[in-house]
Amino acid sequence: MLDRPADRALDHGWVYGLPPGISTEQWPLDPVTGYPLMHGFTLKLPDDYRVHGEDIVAVSFFATAPDHNDGGAPDDPEIREAVLAGPAHPRLSRMTDILDYEYAALLLTAREYDGAFATPPGPLALATAERPRWLDVGGASAFHEAAAPYAKKMFSGSPRADLAENRAIALTPRATDPNAGKCPQDEYTSRIAPTGYQPFYYYVGGVQSRDNFRLQDWSKDHAQNHLGGTMRPCQSEPEMSPFYIEFEEYFGGYNFGGGNAQLDFKEMKFDWACG
Repeated sequence: MLDRPADRALDHGWVYGLPPGISTEQWPLDPVTGYPLMHGFTLKLPDDYRVHGEDIVAVSFFATAPDHNDGGAPDDPEIREAVLAGPAHPRLSRMTDILDYEYAALLLTAREYDGAFATPPGPLALATAERPRWLDVGGASAFHEAAAPYAKKMFSGSPRADLAENRAIALTPRATDPNAGKCPQDEYTSRIAPTGYQPFYYYVGGVQSRDNFRLQDWSKDHAQNHLGGTMRPCQSEPEMSPFYIEFEEYFGGYNFGGGNAQLDFKEMKFDWACG
């Protein structure tokens, strides 16, 4: 994430702000609250990661607003049924976390990616939750207002209070990752056949202790927000395809309990864990 607004002609997407190329009616609503889900990021995929066909060039990720994410999702069947019965983008995938909060991803064509920014819809008439802050000041400003000091360091100053305010994404190739193209695996919990995936750490002499813990040399230039390759979750590695993005809370502005998340955009799986 760069500390400047995105330039679509030069960058690989943007964090915060608004999704491109969809109608207001196609913006996914939250089945828990009836409010629109918050846009986290839109990422233009490199050629090797366009696993849904050449026409699908990007993915937009939407999340529960952090001020609606606290302790476990309430369930209102009327709101849920109304949201799920409404219009939807043809390539919408919905995902639910362990607390029953909602997330969504949209697969975008080149035309959609290059399209105008979308306008978020209003909430359902049934909605009773408090209005999320991002709808008034934008995701970037809302996150900056509430962020912990370490997260505020991602910004040189306060973002503009504007729904369209975003930050650019820049992709940098990393040639030394032995796990590129391999399904991530947790050596203790994996239920699938070995893929040759290597953990980013080892213990000297095989003795598991804090003093013996070491990082693999090839993992030392690992970026916190990255596509595929070695996973660095806050807890165990979830089972996913090689086509995933791992990202931190500030990469769109979420409440992951100080942790990070993984979105598998091939299998449309999502997971996060607290720090």
